[in-house]
Amino acid sequence: MSKTRGTGLLMLWTDVDPEHEAEFNRWYNEEHIQHLLKVPGFLSAGRYAALSGGPKYLSMYELEEPGVLRTQAFLDEVRFRPSPWRTKTSGGHVGRNYIVQGYRQIHPARTNPIELTMGPSPYLQMGRMDIPAQMEEEWNAWYNTVYVPDYLTVPGVIRARRFTVVEGQPKYLTVYEFERPDVPKSEAWNQVRDKNPWTHRIRPFMKLDAGSPAVFKRIYPDPV
Repeated sequence: MSKTRGTGLLMLWTDVDPEHEAEFNRWYNEEHIQHLLKVPGFLSAGRYAALSGGPKYLSMYELEEPGVLRTQAFLDEVRFRPSPWRTKTSGGHVGRNYIVQGYRQIHPARTNPIELTMGPSPYLQMGRMDIPAQMEEEWNAWYNTVYVPDYLTVPGVIRARRFTVVEGQPKYLTVYEFERPDVPKSEAWNQVRDKNPWTHRIRPFMKLDAGSPAVFKRIYPDPV
């Protein structure tokens, strides 16, 4: 099977005016996502709609590594040569709460080989966040050794990854992959959230971006 995951992500969030959603989704599914997947280093992609939090639409591209976003192939074919359909569809009604970021994976340091050919998960929860510089080292140690491992024991959690932004803010992104959308409402999730004393010390320093954490349902490929 072809490789579907590397060490980078390209993430795009946006809201779309309701009267333009059908056209936007048709353009994105039929042209734009196919165009991006032809760029060397783009491995796979999924599109999602928010069930809670936001912005509403998320496009998630798995990259061989984040340097793909600096290649001439990406810049020429995607950034600098928009198609007529893209120009028409993106004009005026796409861009509210628009966020586009490139990311580098920081946890786990190496992806399990079994996961390297897995497709996009049916549901995601993700948070975009910052932490004061004086807390950063301890916060990352806590997140990697306590917070994520504890959540991985919750039924319905498939996996979790952490990323740092290539350029921009907020600096950190956490992506949880779920079998079901109600995982973060479960008793098991809530018990894990508050069970470790270290968590009570660290969490107050974490600053979440607007709309985070958000839960998303896959709408492409093969909507759930």
